[in-house]
Amino acid sequence: MSAFSRFTPLIQSLPATIPFVGPEAIERQRGRKVAARIGANESGFGPANSVLLAMQQAAGETWKYADPENYDLKQALAGHLGISPANIAIGEGIDGLLGQIVRLIIEPGMPVVTSFGAYPTFNYHVAGHGGRLVTVPYVDDREDLDGLLAAVKRENAPLVYFANPDNPMGSWWPADRIVEFAHALPETTLLILDEAYSETAPPESIPTIDSLSDKPNVVRTRTFSKAYGLAGSRVGYALATPGTAAAFDKIRNHFGMNRVGVAAAIAALADQHYLRQVIARITESRDRISAIARDNGLKPLPSATNFVAIDCGRDATHARAIVDRLMSDHGVFIRMPGVAPLNRCIRVSTGPEAEMNLLEAALPDVLGSLAASS
Repeated sequence: MSAFSRFTPLIQSLPATIPFVGPEAIERQRGRKVAARIGANESGFGPANSVLLAMQQAAGETWKYADPENYDLKQALAGHLGISPANIAIGEGIDGLLGQIVRLIIEPGMPVVTSFGAYPTFNYHVAGHGGRLVTVPYVDDREDLDGLLAAVKRENAPLVYFANPDNPMGSWWPADRIVEFAHALPETTLLILDEAYSETAPPESIPTIDSLSDKPNVVRTRTFSKAYGLAGSRVGYALATPGTAAAFDKIRNHFGMNRVGVAAAIAALADQHYLRQVIARITESRDRISAIARDNGLKPLPSATNFVAIDCGRDATHARAIVDRLMSDHGVFIRMPGVAPLNRCIRVSTGPEAEMNLLEAALPDVLGSLAASS
Protein backbone atom coordinates (compact mmCIF):
# COMPACT_ATOMS: atom_id res chain seq x y z
CA MET A 1 0.00 0.00 0.00
CA SER A 2 1.50 3.32 -1.07
CA ALA A 3 1.79 6.26 1.33
CA PHE A 4 2.80 9.89 1.08
CA SER A 5 6.59 10.07 0.83
CA ARG A 6 7.34 13.05 3.06
CA PHE A 7 6.06 12.04 6.45
CA THR A 8 8.62 12.87 9.13
CA PRO A 9 11.28 10.22 9.78
CA LEU A 10 9.72 9.64 13.20
CA ILE A 11 6.29 8.94 11.72
CA GLN A 12 7.78 6.72 9.05
CA SER A 13 9.50 4.67 11.76
CA LEU A 14 6.34 4.02 13.77
CA PRO A 15 3.89 1.15 13.25
CA ALA A 16 0.23 1.90 12.73
CA THR A 17 -0.89 1.26 16.29
CA ILE A 18 -4.28 1.12 17.98
CA PRO A 19 -3.69 0.89 21.74
CA PHE A 20 -7.08 -0.76 22.26
CA VAL A 21 -9.13 -2.76 19.76
CA GLY A 22 -12.68 -1.59 20.37
CA PRO A 23 -15.69 -3.88 20.78
CA GLU A 24 -17.11 -2.54 17.52
CA ALA A 25 -14.02 -3.74 15.66
CA ILE A 26 -14.24 -7.10 17.43
CA GLU A 27 -17.87 -7.41 16.35
CA ARG A 28 -16.85 -6.78 12.74
CA GLN A 29 -13.98 -9.25 12.95
CA ARG A 30 -15.99 -12.00 14.62
CA GLY A 31 -19.31 -11.40 12.94
CA ARG A 32 -20.98 -11.51 16.34
CA LYS A 33 -22.65 -8.81 18.39
CA VAL A 34 -21.41 -8.02 21.90
CA ALA A 35 -24.01 -9.20 24.41
CA ALA A 36 -22.14 -8.07 27.54
CA ARG A 37 -19.93 -5.01 27.07
CA ILE A 38 -17.77 -5.39 30.17
CA GLY A 39 -14.27 -4.92 28.82
CA ALA A 40 -13.55 -1.23 28.29
CA ASN A 41 -14.05 0.19 31.81
CA GLU A 42 -17.06 2.19 30.69
CA SER A 43 -20.09 2.60 32.92
CA GLY A 44 -22.90 0.38 31.75
CA PHE A 45 -25.01 2.11 34.37
CA GLY A 46 -25.00 5.22 32.19
CA PRO A 47 -25.37 8.86 33.17
CA ALA A 48 -28.08 10.36 35.36
CA ASN A 49 -31.46 11.28 33.90
CA SER A 50 -30.61 14.89 34.73
CA VAL A 51 -27.54 14.55 32.52
CA LEU A 52 -29.50 13.05 29.64
CA LEU A 53 -31.95 15.94 29.88
CA ALA A 54 -29.11 18.46 29.78
CA MET A 55 -27.71 16.73 26.71
CA GLN A 56 -31.08 16.81 24.97
CA GLN A 57 -31.41 20.51 25.69
CA ALA A 58 -27.88 21.17 24.42
CA ALA A 59 -28.35 19.10 21.27
CA GLY A 60 -30.37 21.87 19.61
CA GLU A 61 -27.32 24.13 19.86
CA THR A 62 -24.81 21.60 18.62
CA TRP A 63 -24.33 23.76 15.52
CA LYS A 64 -22.37 26.12 17.78
CA TYR A 65 -18.77 25.56 18.79
CA ALA A 66 -18.26 25.03 22.50
CA ASP A 67 -16.85 27.95 24.47
CA PRO A 68 -13.11 27.78 23.72
CA GLU A 69 -12.32 28.98 27.26
CA ASN A 70 -14.51 26.26 28.83
CA TYR A 71 -15.58 28.90 31.33
CA ASP A 72 -18.74 27.28 32.72
CA LEU A 73 -17.15 23.85 33.17
CA LYS A 74 -14.10 25.34 34.88
CA GLN A 75 -16.34 27.32 37.22
CA ALA A 76 -18.36 24.21 38.08
CA LEU A 77 -15.23 22.14 38.74
CA ALA A 78 -13.64 24.91 40.76
CA GLY A 79 -16.70 25.15 42.98
CA HIS A 80 -16.89 21.40 43.40
CA LEU A 81 -13.21 20.99 44.28
CA GLY A 82 -12.69 24.22 46.21
CA ILE A 83 -9.97 25.56 43.92
CA SER A 84 -9.52 28.38 41.45
CA PRO A 85 -10.53 27.95 37.79
CA ALA A 86 -6.93 28.91 37.04
CA ASN A 87 -5.86 25.52 38.43
CA ILE A 88 -7.83 23.64 35.77
CA ALA A 89 -7.22 22.65 32.16
CA ILE A 90 -9.95 20.97 30.11
CA GLY A 91 -9.35 18.32 27.47
CA GLU A 92 -10.88 15.60 25.32
CA GLY A 93 -10.76 12.95 28.02
CA ILE A 94 -7.59 11.98 29.83
CA ASP A 95 -6.26 10.50 26.59
CA GLY A 96 -6.29 13.91 24.94
CA LEU A 97 -4.67 15.53 27.95
CA LEU A 98 -1.92 12.91 28.06
CA GLY A 99 -1.04 13.70 24.47
CA GLN A 100 -0.84 17.40 25.28
CA ILE A 101 1.35 16.81 28.33
CA VAL A 102 3.77 14.68 26.37
CA ARG A 103 3.88 17.36 23.67
CA LEU A 104 4.61 20.02 26.31
CA ILE A 105 7.55 18.12 27.81
CA ILE A 106 9.07 15.59 25.46
CA GLU A 107 11.45 16.02 22.56
CA PRO A 108 12.78 13.09 20.50
CA GLY A 109 15.06 10.82 22.50
CA MET A 110 14.04 12.07 25.94
CA PRO A 111 13.42 9.39 28.59
CA VAL A 112 9.92 8.93 29.98
CA VAL A 113 9.36 6.70 33.01
CA THR A 114 6.27 4.55 33.46
CA SER A 115 5.32 1.14 34.79
CA PHE A 116 5.72 -1.87 32.52
CA GLY A 117 2.20 -2.86 31.54
CA ALA A 118 0.50 0.37 32.64
CA TYR A 119 -1.98 2.33 30.50
CA PRO A 120 -0.81 1.78 26.90
CA THR A 121 -2.34 4.95 25.46
CA PHE A 122 0.24 6.98 27.37
CA ASN A 123 3.00 4.92 25.75
CA TYR A 124 1.36 5.56 22.37
CA HIS A 125 1.65 9.32 22.88
CA VAL A 126 5.26 9.04 24.04
CA ALA A 127 6.16 7.06 20.92
CA GLY A 128 4.31 9.55 18.74
CA HIS A 129 6.48 12.38 20.04
CA GLY A 130 9.72 10.40 19.85
CA GLY A 131 10.20 9.83 23.56
CA ARG A 132 12.14 6.87 24.92
CA LEU A 133 10.13 4.73 27.31
CA VAL A 134 11.85 3.56 30.49
CA THR A 135 9.67 0.97 32.18
CA VAL A 136 9.60 -0.29 35.76
CA PRO A 137 8.05 -3.70 36.55
CA TYR A 138 5.07 -4.01 38.86
CA VAL A 139 5.78 -5.53 42.26
CA ASP A 140 3.10 -7.81 43.70
CA ASP A 141 0.68 -6.59 41.00
CA ARG A 142 1.07 -2.97 42.10
CA GLU A 143 3.05 -0.11 40.59
CA ASP A 144 6.46 0.25 42.26
CA LEU A 145 6.83 3.79 43.59
CA ASP A 146 10.40 3.25 44.75
CA GLY A 147 11.32 1.75 41.40
CA LEU A 148 9.74 4.64 39.50
CA LEU A 149 11.63 7.18 41.61
CA ALA A 150 14.92 5.35 41.10
CA ALA A 151 14.39 5.23 37.34
CA VAL A 152 13.58 8.95 37.21
CA LYS A 153 16.80 9.80 39.03
CA ARG A 154 18.92 7.35 37.06
CA GLU A 155 17.65 8.62 33.69
CA ASN A 156 17.22 12.28 34.66
CA ALA A 157 13.75 11.86 33.17
CA PRO A 158 11.64 14.98 32.58
CA LEU A 159 8.35 13.03 32.77
CA VAL A 160 6.96 10.17 34.86
CA TYR A 161 3.50 8.60 34.65
CA PHE A 162 1.77 6.98 37.62
CA ALA A 163 -1.90 6.01 37.93
CA ASN A 164 -3.68 5.71 41.27
CA PRO A 165 -5.83 3.62 41.27
CA ASP A 166 -4.05 1.78 38.51
CA ASN A 167 -5.20 0.34 35.21
CA PRO A 168 -5.02 -2.60 34.38
CA MET A 169 -4.63 -4.20 37.84
CA GLY A 170 -6.97 -2.05 39.94
CA SER A 171 -4.38 -1.61 42.69
CA TRP A 172 -3.78 1.56 44.69
CA TRP A 173 -1.44 3.28 47.11
CA PRO A 174 -2.41 5.34 50.17
CA ALA A 175 -2.42 9.09 49.70
CA ASP A 176 0.49 9.78 52.04
CA ARG A 177 2.81 7.56 49.98
CA ILE A 178 1.80 9.34 46.79
CA VAL A 179 2.46 12.75 48.33
CA GLU A 180 5.81 11.48 49.59
CA PHE A 181 6.64 10.22 46.09
CA ALA A 182 5.69 13.54 44.49
CA HIS A 183 7.84 15.52 46.91
CA ALA A 184 10.79 13.17 46.39
CA LEU A 185 10.84 13.76 42.63
CA PRO A 186 13.32 16.26 41.20
CA GLU A 187 11.70 19.62 40.50
CA THR A 188 12.71 19.13 36.87
CA THR A 189 10.52 16.01 36.55
CA LEU A 190 6.81 16.42 35.83
CA LEU A 191 4.57 13.83 37.48
CA ILE A 192 1.39 12.84 35.69
CA LEU A 193 -0.82 11.54 38.49
CA ASP A 194 -3.62 9.80 36.61
CA GLU A 195 -6.71 9.72 38.82
CA ALA A 196 -9.23 8.41 36.30
CA TYR A 197 -10.72 6.14 38.97
CA SER A 198 -10.66 8.59 41.85
CA GLU A 199 -14.44 8.42 42.38
CA THR A 200 -14.39 4.65 42.93
CA ALA A 201 -11.27 4.60 45.10
CA PRO A 202 -11.08 4.50 48.91
CA PRO A 203 -11.03 8.13 50.14
CA GLU A 204 -7.74 7.54 51.94
CA SER A 205 -6.04 6.71 48.63
CA ILE A 206 -6.62 10.10 46.97
CA PRO A 207 -4.37 12.96 48.08
CA THR A 208 -6.19 16.09 49.13
CA ILE A 209 -6.10 18.99 46.70
CA ASP A 210 -4.03 21.07 49.12
CA SER A 211 -1.37 18.39 49.57
CA LEU A 212 -0.08 18.85 46.01
CA SER A 213 -1.46 22.25 45.03
CA ASP A 214 1.88 24.04 45.39
CA LYS A 215 3.80 21.61 43.16
CA PRO A 216 4.34 23.05 39.65
CA ASN A 217 5.70 19.66 38.57
CA VAL A 218 2.49 17.72 39.34
CA VAL A 219 -0.47 17.40 36.95
CA ARG A 220 -3.43 15.38 38.17
CA THR A 221 -5.71 14.06 35.40
CA ARG A 222 -9.35 13.15 35.94
CA THR A 223 -12.31 12.25 33.76
CA PHE A 224 -16.07 12.07 33.38
CA SER A 225 -15.69 8.79 31.45
CA LYS A 226 -15.85 6.34 34.36
CA ALA A 227 -18.21 6.75 37.32
CA TYR A 228 -20.05 9.66 35.69
CA GLY A 229 -20.89 7.47 32.69
CA LEU A 230 -19.79 9.84 29.91
CA ALA A 231 -17.03 7.92 28.12
CA GLY A 232 -18.46 8.78 24.70
CA SER A 233 -18.58 12.49 25.49
CA ARG A 234 -14.77 12.74 25.92
CA VAL A 235 -14.50 15.21 28.79
CA GLY A 236 -11.45 15.22 31.05
CA TYR A 237 -9.61 17.77 33.13
CA ALA A 238 -6.21 18.38 34.62
CA LEU A 239 -5.40 19.95 37.99
CA ALA A 240 -2.17 21.88 38.35
CA THR A 241 -0.68 25.14 39.55
CA PRO A 242 -1.94 28.12 37.51
CA GLY A 243 1.32 28.48 35.63
CA THR A 244 1.41 24.81 34.66
CA ALA A 245 -2.30 24.74 33.78
CA ALA A 246 -1.88 27.80 31.54
CA ALA A 247 0.72 25.95 29.45
CA PHE A 248 -2.05 23.82 27.95
CA ASP A 249 -3.44 26.95 26.28
CA LYS A 250 -0.31 27.15 24.15
CA ILE A 251 -1.02 23.92 22.29
CA ARG A 252 -4.54 22.65 22.93
CA ASN A 253 -7.28 22.49 20.33
CA HIS A 254 -9.34 25.48 21.48
CA PHE A 255 -12.46 24.12 19.80
CA GLY A 256 -11.75 20.52 20.77
CA MET A 257 -14.61 20.08 23.22
CA ASN A 258 -18.10 19.24 22.01
CA ARG A 259 -20.96 21.39 23.27
CA VAL A 260 -23.23 18.49 24.24
CA GLY A 261 -20.45 16.76 26.17
CA VAL A 262 -19.59 19.89 28.12
CA ALA A 263 -23.24 20.36 29.08
CA ALA A 264 -23.35 16.73 30.18
CA ALA A 265 -20.26 17.12 32.36
CA ILE A 266 -21.64 20.21 34.10
CA ALA A 267 -24.94 18.44 34.79
CA ALA A 268 -23.15 15.29 35.97
CA LEU A 269 -21.07 17.26 38.43
CA ALA A 270 -24.24 18.81 39.85
CA ASP A 271 -25.91 15.43 40.42
CA GLN A 272 -23.73 14.00 43.18
CA HIS A 273 -26.67 12.01 44.52
CA TYR A 274 -26.69 9.93 41.35
CA LEU A 275 -22.91 9.57 41.49
CA ARG A 276 -23.17 8.07 44.97
CA GLN A 277 -25.80 5.61 43.70
CA VAL A 278 -23.58 4.55 40.81
CA ILE A 279 -20.55 4.08 43.05
CA ALA A 280 -22.64 1.77 45.25
CA ARG A 281 -23.69 -0.20 42.16
CA ILE A 282 -20.07 -0.41 41.00
CA THR A 283 -19.08 -1.77 44.41
CA GLU A 284 -21.85 -4.39 44.27
CA SER A 285 -20.87 -5.39 40.74
CA ARG A 286 -17.20 -5.60 41.71
CA ASP A 287 -18.14 -7.98 44.52
CA ARG A 288 -20.24 -10.01 42.09
CA ILE A 289 -17.37 -10.35 39.62
CA SER A 290 -15.07 -11.45 42.43
CA ALA A 291 -17.58 -14.05 43.59
CA ILE A 292 -18.00 -15.40 40.04
CA ALA A 293 -14.22 -15.68 39.74
CA ARG A 294 -13.85 -17.54 43.04
CA ASP A 295 -16.74 -19.88 42.16
CA ASN A 296 -14.76 -20.89 39.08
CA GLY A 297 -11.47 -21.46 40.88
CA LEU A 298 -9.93 -18.15 39.83
CA LYS A 299 -8.45 -15.44 42.05
CA PRO A 300 -9.86 -11.91 41.93
CA LEU A 301 -7.40 -9.19 42.86
CA PRO A 302 -8.39 -6.34 45.20
CA SER A 303 -9.69 -3.43 43.15
CA ALA A 304 -10.34 0.28 43.74
CA THR A 305 -11.68 0.82 40.22
CA ASN A 306 -14.73 -0.05 38.15
CA PHE A 307 -13.17 -3.34 37.04
CA VAL A 308 -11.62 -6.44 38.57
CA ALA A 309 -8.40 -8.11 37.44
CA ILE A 310 -8.68 -11.88 37.81
CA ASP A 311 -5.66 -14.15 38.14
CA CYS A 312 -6.34 -17.17 35.94
CA GLY A 313 -3.50 -19.13 37.50
CA ARG A 314 -1.59 -19.97 34.37
CA ASP A 315 -0.07 -17.94 31.53
CA ALA A 316 -1.01 -15.38 28.88
CA THR A 317 -2.02 -18.07 26.39
CA HIS A 318 -4.61 -19.41 28.80
CA ALA A 319 -5.88 -15.93 29.68
CA ARG A 320 -6.13 -15.01 25.99
CA ALA A 321 -8.09 -18.18 25.29
CA ILE A 322 -10.60 -17.22 27.98
CA VAL A 323 -10.97 -13.71 26.54
CA ASP A 324 -11.41 -15.03 23.00
CA ARG A 325 -13.82 -17.82 23.86
CA LEU A 326 -16.02 -15.61 26.01
CA MET A 327 -16.50 -13.34 23.01
CA SER A 328 -16.69 -15.91 20.22
CA ASP A 329 -18.96 -18.37 22.06
CA HIS A 330 -21.04 -16.05 24.23
CA GLY A 331 -20.64 -12.45 23.06
CA VAL A 332 -19.07 -11.47 26.40
CA PHE A 333 -16.47 -8.77 25.76
CA ILE A 334 -13.65 -8.46 28.31
CA ARG A 335 -9.96 -7.55 28.09
CA MET A 336 -6.62 -8.57 29.62
CA PRO A 337 -3.33 -6.86 30.50
CA GLY A 338 -0.78 -6.76 27.71
CA VAL A 339 2.53 -7.84 29.27
CA ALA A 340 3.90 -10.57 31.52
CA PRO A 341 3.41 -11.30 34.34
CA LEU A 342 0.24 -9.22 34.41
CA ASN A 343 -1.15 -11.01 31.36
CA ARG A 344 -1.85 -14.17 33.34
CA CYS A 345 -4.96 -12.18 34.32
CA ILE A 346 -8.18 -11.19 32.63
CA ARG A 347 -9.93 -7.90 33.38
CA VAL A 348 -13.70 -7.56 33.75
CA SER A 349 -15.50 -4.24 34.00
CA THR A 350 -18.45 -3.75 36.30
CA GLY A 351 -21.90 -3.54 34.74
CA PRO A 352 -25.63 -4.07 35.13
CA GLU A 353 -27.01 -7.28 36.59
CA ALA A 354 -28.04 -8.70 33.22
CA GLU A 355 -24.45 -8.53 31.97
CA MET A 356 -23.16 -10.06 35.18
CA ASN A 357 -25.62 -12.90 34.66
CA LEU A 358 -24.21 -13.52 31.19
CA LEU A 359 -20.68 -13.63 32.59
CA GLU A 360 -21.75 -15.99 35.38
CA ALA A 361 -23.28 -18.39 32.85
CA ALA A 362 -20.52 -18.14 30.25
CA LEU A 363 -17.35 -18.40 32.32
CA PRO A 364 -17.78 -21.98 33.59
CA ASP A 365 -18.69 -23.10 30.09
CA VAL A 366 -15.55 -21.53 28.63
CA LEU A 367 -13.28 -22.88 31.37
CA GLY A 368 -14.81 -26.32 31.01
CA SER A 369 -14.32 -26.41 27.25
CA LEU A 370 -10.72 -25.22 27.58
CA ALA A 371 -10.01 -27.90 30.20
CA ALA A 372 -11.53 -30.56 27.96
CA SER A 373 -9.40 -29.52 24.99
CA SER A 374 -6.09 -29.32 26.89
